[in-house]
Amino acid sequence: MTEPTVPAGPAGPSPDPARAGRKDEHVRLAAGQQAALAAGAGPRNDFDEVELLHHALDGVDPAHVDLTAAVGPWRWPLPLYVNGMTGGSVATGRVNRAIGIAARATGIPVATGSVSAGLDDAAARATFTVVRDENPDGFVMANLGADRTPDDAVRAVEMLRADALQVHLNAAQETVMPEGSRRFETWAGNVAAICAASPVPVVVKEVGAGLSGRTLARLAGLGVTVADVGGRGGTDFVGIENDRRPTRDLAYLRGWGQSAVACLLDAPAGAPHLLASGGVRTPLDVVRALALGARAAGVAGRFLRVVLDDGEPPRDAAATDRAAARLVEEIEVWRSHLAALHGLLGARTPAELMTTDVLVRGTVREFAALRGIDVGALTRRTAARPAPDLSPDLTARHDGAPHA
Repeated sequence: MTEPTVPAGPAGPSPDPARAGRKDEHVRLAAGQQAALAAGAGPRNDFDEVELLHHALDGVDPAHVDLTAAVGPWRWPLPLYVNGMTGGSVATGRVNRAIGIAARATGIPVATGSVSAGLDDAAARATFTVVRDENPDGFVMANLGADRTPDDAVRAVEMLRADALQVHLNAAQETVMPEGSRRFETWAGNVAAICAASPVPVVVKEVGAGLSGRTLARLAGLGVTVADVGGRGGTDFVGIENDRRPTRDLAYLRGWGQSAVACLLDAPAGAPHLLASGGVRTPLDVVRALALGARAAGVAGRFLRVVLDDGEPPRDAAATDRAAARLVEEIEVWRSHLAALHGLLGARTPAELMTTDVLVRGTVREFAALRGIDVGALTRRTAARPAPDLSPDLTARHDGAPHA
């Protein structure tokens, strides 16, 4: 497939320059944040407060691990997805093309960035639809803000022939964004109306401030069946928007909200099926999230770094193909490592990770104590696992036959 063609000049309009410029700026600033995180200069990550207790005789052969994940009404080939990133400019369209190619090659589910630009500006549409063009049979989620209408939701799904619709909640980002939309009191009603109108299931997600237990309970009451907790610790959109403000006067809101780890612990009984994103850096973070109740984990910032070339989007079709190849290689490494980690922990499926023993430490443990959450119960979950039957092996070793 070829990269998206966005007409320009006399042949047709270009994407709205102001909006396209903002999308390019988001990518540039996000790349800077990811570089800082990779260098160890970023904020504390709560996944580091989650320890998986090692049991030396509980492991299984990774070849016997089935990574298929049950998420809502779907079965994904692995408990991992590429979370929504970008779109709306020629450069970000190339990023989306690389993601679409990689998703086709690996089978990984993928979400686009917010398609509002594509709904409002026909010239920007191809920068989003390229994900579907390059991945015609894969699992694709469209993405839309909670301030949009049910009609917009239907149009977004149709535009991408989407399998699901992400609706993002980003009140903290909108508060800091110079162009922010702040009619927050309308969002709950909009979410309910979008769920009723959407021809595909809706996934509600935060974009870095987390979904509290109260919010998850409210979402379940609104008809939401899958929610991505989207916690603090990864790309900080409050920080990005503050860097775009002329005075940069809201820097004190950086790091606003709860981490994905805190949100998973805070989730009430009866919550939607949970996805975890925000600060997922490695396959080990994915496994930690699954052990805390997530059905799958989303990665954006780490994969964006792989696609970018020295912090910049691919400049042409050849560079885009190279970026896609790098992302395919990265995803396959994560797949292999996920199987190995499942085997190490004795989990034959992602769901079985919820029977592993987990130790929660530090500030996350303090958060849990303040919220009345018993994290001590997580330390003793393998007691419910059936002990492996070793008697045939023992019989074979003591039958009097010579041993090698």
